[in-house]
Amino acid sequence: MITPFLDRPRIAYFSMEIALASDVPTYSGGLGILAGDTLRSAADLRIPLVGVTLASRRGYFRQEIDDNGRQVEHPVPWDPSQRAESLEAKIVVRVNGRQVWVGGWLYIVQSQSGGTVPVILLDTDLPENDERDRDITHYLYGGDQVYRLKQEIVLGIGGLRMLQALDFNVRNYHMNEGHSALLAVELMRRFRYHDRRRSEEQNYNVPGVRTLCRFTTHTPVEAGHDQFDWGLVQELLDGFVDLDVLKQYAGKERLNMTRLALNLSGFVNGVARRHAETSRKMFPGYEVHAVTNGVHPRTWAAPTIAALYDRHIAGWCHETLLLNRADQIADEEIWSAHTTAKKQLIERVQQHCSVTLDPEVPIIGFARRMTAYKRPDLLFSDIERLRTIARRYPFQLVFAGKAHPRDEAGKHAIWDLHRHIQTLRGDVRAAFVPNYDMAVAGDLIAGSDVWLNNPLRPLEASGTSGMKAALNGVPQLSVLDGWWVEGCVEGVTGWAIGNDREGANGDDAESLYQKLEEKVLPLWHGDRAKWIALMKSVISKNAAYFTSHRMLRRYAIEAYLR
Repeated sequence: MITPFLDRPRIAYFSMEIALASDVPTYSGGLGILAGDTLRSAADLRIPLVGVTLASRRGYFRQEIDDNGRQVEHPVPWDPSQRAESLEAKIVVRVNGRQVWVGGWLYIVQSQSGGTVPVILLDTDLPENDERDRDITHYLYGGDQVYRLKQEIVLGIGGLRMLQALDFNVRNYHMNEGHSALLAVELMRRFRYHDRRRSEEQNYNVPGVRTLCRFTTHTPVEAGHDQFDWGLVQELLDGFVDLDVLKQYAGKERLNMTRLALNLSGFVNGVARRHAETSRKMFPGYEVHAVTNGVHPRTWAAPTIAALYDRHIAGWCHETLLLNRADQIADEEIWSAHTTAKKQLIERVQQHCSVTLDPEVPIIGFARRMTAYKRPDLLFSDIERLRTIARRYPFQLVFAGKAHPRDEAGKHAIWDLHRHIQTLRGDVRAAFVPNYDMAVAGDLIAGSDVWLNNPLRPLEASGTSGMKAALNGVPQLSVLDGWWVEGCVEGVTGWAIGNDREGANGDDAESLYQKLEEKVLPLWHGDRAKWIALMKSVISKNAAYFTSHRMLRRYAIEAYLR
């Protein structure tokens, strides 16, 4: 029932994707995982949020890898009625001249401490709708520009109207990326003066809208922000708001959802200090704060690691700074908990890839969205150099990640990884685990011995996989971008690839090989006590800080209570 959640003002947290559970396919990657972790922390900390997203009845996709190493996409349908409660309220949005009815489902995020957060899953698959509109909320990031704009109309405008229909008292609207920015335009329409003495633009109470809206931007590349031709906007939203007025806030050339959110939000933030700096350069004149991302402690600590913390650091799940006491845990307990997590990963690799990994050899893990700027092939820049390193200091490789169905470069990268794996057979044991999801990620980040991340600078907004690894005592080997600029203490929490200069990507492969050959692998093979001391430092310095609890507390103080 929705009634228990109407007792106090709430922050409405809008996100195109939210990772509610591993087997609920309403997420594709980092943005959705972050949204899910945010709501899980809100439940833990009893911070009054309400999530708003799409039902995504057909999900993102299930990934299969064929015999040639090519990604094959399959639908991954789910039935919201099996995991959520149907809401009685329905609202209408007008799209392309038609009335589109939007229903909803209530999913409740529950904390082990008893806290709960409601999530509204918007759904247009209703008998009242034209067949052309019933699938608007089906496919996460599917379809063409027309389909995407329809989805963003439902999410932003429909989501706000649904909250009103359900009688939520909303204190602030937090847009997680620009997909929901049309909610601010809906607020503009509601805050009109209708004063004939004012111009059309002056009739909108924009300052009033800004007091309600908060915006988190995630994409440090202009091309990565959703933009729509004004002709399409007029076709789908004709009469919704004066386009000349809208162009003042969303851009003259095209409807830029990021610029719309920037102009209509009273608080804007990037997701790491470096990302906020990059965003201020991209959008000069805007005040962009930095609230570095974090990960949900209980979700991403492997069971054996969480049990270890429970025994030695009471209250760590709520007050994660207590993890700075990790140095008090006995070495053999840390190592035993890690080796159990490593066995879990080895079993998954055996089951899904028919590759037998050696528990006595270090595993280097790499798992994230497969796209060109993540450079999954950097490690293979010099195959002979890699072989030479492996003969001296044996290591194993485990990869995972999905490429968007329309990202041909990303899909080629997956094929390329499989080619390299075959080339190295006999020298390096390696595997690519298909269908990357929360469950696969959980095994990989806990079972790896080293976490690898090497995107092109400055294109990594934050990168939370390394934070998840840190929560399990796994050090990171990464370029200095995103969160790692803040988290890297050389040789203490992990290692840096290359230097700290923006765009200095040319020598990264050589730096990667050098760190592996001279620092990382010699330490793992040569001094177990020092390696375990490194793991403890990773936990006490990075895992203790880079959590969604810390992140959400900062949002509460700096954004929601402004």
